[in-house]
Amino acid sequence: MADYTGDIGQATVPKQRAKQLWKHTTVRRHVHPVLRGALAEMAPGLERCMYCGDNQGTDIDHFEPVHVNPLRTFDWSNHLLACSLCNSHLKRDLFPLADDGTPLLIDPSSEDPTAHLHLSLAVGKYIKLTDRGDATIKVFRLNREILARGRRNAYRITPLLLEDWRAAVEKGDEEDAAACAATIWEQPTADVVHAMFHQAVAPGAEVIFADDHETLALLRDPLIRTALLSAD
Repeated sequence: MADYTGDIGQATVPKQRAKQLWKHTTVRRHVHPVLRGALAEMAPGLERCMYCGDNQGTDIDHFEPVHVNPLRTFDWSNHLLACSLCNSHLKRDLFPLADDGTPLLIDPSSEDPTAHLHLSLAVGKYIKLTDRGDATIKVFRLNREILARGRRNAYRITPLLLEDWRAAVEKGDEEDAAACAATIWEQPTADVVHAMFHQAVAPGAEVIFADDHETLALLRDPLIRTALLSAD
């Protein structure tokens, strides 16, 4: 990867050379599979897209597009696993910048999105907290109804799975407990589970879970938090 970057840096037209190398047969056969495999291990759930969290991640996305910074074409920290919808149809070559030149899109592999986005669990939609949150919602259309519906489903199902996990632990059934934990984290829109655990201990939790005190108790249960958050 470093050799390819050096090649691009010496090229007369770096952008053109970067595109040529990325699409070269050798790179596609020997570099792409290794990258995709490593990214899949980092992705949420069952190799889900790092942007929407719902579809299977099939593409290697350059967070900072090749045309913006060709020298980052083979930069490991610039690669994300994305679905074809988010990568090829929504983001494409879009890379909005703030007035100071910093990226407005959130990099889900290197920063905590909760500083920029708040997930309304009841409706399954994101609320912008910053300009970066706003840009990310718009570029990836994070509040399209199909995603909101999936998040609402996850919000209803997760407490049931937490109850099943606790019951399995109390019975000493490690296999069943492990299966429950895997189901919790491997379901689509796993961002809902993260948001539930985060909001349960945040200021105003009693208001957020005003109609569901049992769920709040589960999310605050020390046994559940220690086991499931450390396993994530």
